[in-house]
Amino acid sequence: MSGASGLVRLNSLSPVDAEAEFLECCGSHRWARLMTSHRPYPDPGALLAAAYEAAYDLDPSDLAEALAAESAEPLPPGGGQAAQTALSAAHAEYERRFGHAFVISVAGVVRDEQVDHILAGIHARLGNREEAERTIAEDELRAVALARLATRLVTPPPSAATPPAANPAS
Repeated sequence: MSGASGLVRLNSLSPVDAEAEFLECCGSHRWARLMTSHRPYPDPGALLAAAYEAAYDLDPSDLAEALAAESAEPLPPGGGQAAQTALSAAHAEYERRFGHAFVISVAGVVRDEQVDHILAGIHARLGNREEAERTIAEDELRAVALARLATRLVTPPPSAATPPAANPAS
């Protein structure tokens, strides 16, 4: 799927379906409603610019809602068992300390280096004070949401790729 056809699909969804899809990119209902209400988007650049702007319009409660909706992403392959164990333990410590999943963008990081990138990031950020970490987590959340949205432009979500008759959940 090209970015243009992904955009056509997003623009043509019902408001309810569009909001649900935007919520998969960022767990703030306000952000998803803003993104839905500004459709149709003329091109992928306009969609991503709107997403970026909408992410900065979120108030602290919207950002808290979005962070609460995050869950630890599946660990990327690589790094060996010791790195995977260390990463799992670091994620648990981060969630205990800050009360939400660790959020970091790996956009642009070579796949083989993602475990090291995440592990270094989580260890560096565990020492942050709560307010400083909240600011960093919010910035990372915005980056992750934009990356997820950009991915939606070229790769439809599984529910969109499966014809309704073949989807047992329909």
